[in-house]
Amino acid sequence: MTIGARFAKWGLGLFLFGVFLTFGIVAHYCVGARWPTGELFMQNITLWWACPWTLSVAAVQAGGLGMVAMGLTSMVAARAAPVDAGDRDGSAALWLCVIGLLGVFAVGYPGYFVFDAIWPGYYYSPISVGKNTWLLGQALFMAVYFVGALLMFGAVWHALNAINARPV
Repeated sequence: MTIGARFAKWGLGLFLFGVFLTFGIVAHYCVGARWPTGELFMQNITLWWACPWTLSVAAVQAGGLGMVAMGLTSMVAARAAPVDAGDRDGSAALWLCVIGLLGVFAVGYPGYFVFDAIWPGYYYSPISVGKNTWLLGQALFMAVYFVGALLMFGAVWHALNAINARPV
């Protein structure tokens, strides 16, 4: 039950962190893009309409809510399952999820400025090596989160199966 509570706490914290990060997106919209957005940019819907941080903020918010859901489900299952259901240590799952979401943030939000220093205007112009490297960095950390979520999913699934096996 402890790991479920830790998942829920971290998830709530990361979700609120994502809400805080949204202020950066609003400021970006108010100030405008640093680089000119040409015709090609407007045709590319995958760029999330002029704010480079939208993907990382959405990943942190959705991932945080996913952690809350897994944590609360784990807590409920641990309470309802018989004692011998085997409380699995989910520390690896927890830290993979946390590192994954913080990594998505680091590459997608402050990392944007690092990539922009290397490839000026890469996000707004067709500098595909810069944009693809930046996006793949975020994808790598999303994969780290996904592995942690799968590990936690397995632990929660095991606990939920123990509830069904309990004699009535």
